[in-house]
Amino acid sequence: MEPALNLYGQPLALCCSQPLTGFYRDGFCQTGPQDAGTHTVCAQVTEEFLSYSLSRGNDLITPNLFYGFGGLKPGDFWCLCISRWLEAYRAGVAPKIKPEACHQKCLDYVDLDVLEAFAL
Repeated sequence: MEPALNLYGQPLALCCSQPLTGFYRDGFCQTGPQDAGTHTVCAQVTEEFLSYSLSRGNDLITPNLFYGFGGLKPGDFWCLCISRWLEAYRAGVAPKIKPEACHQKCLDYVDLDVLEAFAL
């Protein structure tokens, strides 16, 4: 696997280890060929975003212990799919992000200036 880089071409920073996030559940918003959802956006989720995601069929609130997922609450950091973040952005409910922990693959979908407008 190639070294993971962030939006600025620097080594990808940790998104979150509690809860453990990322497609590979290593705390980083890394991506690869197996990651069909492109989980590359390190976001701090809000009540508004969690409700929106639930309304779109992705329940990030309810624990699913079978998968070791304790559920998210506002303020948690999580690696979101770039497509869901863009959908939330267009709906006016996109959460803030940690640019240093967002994978550079995000730039294939959205301009840096848009992402920077949501930087924490």
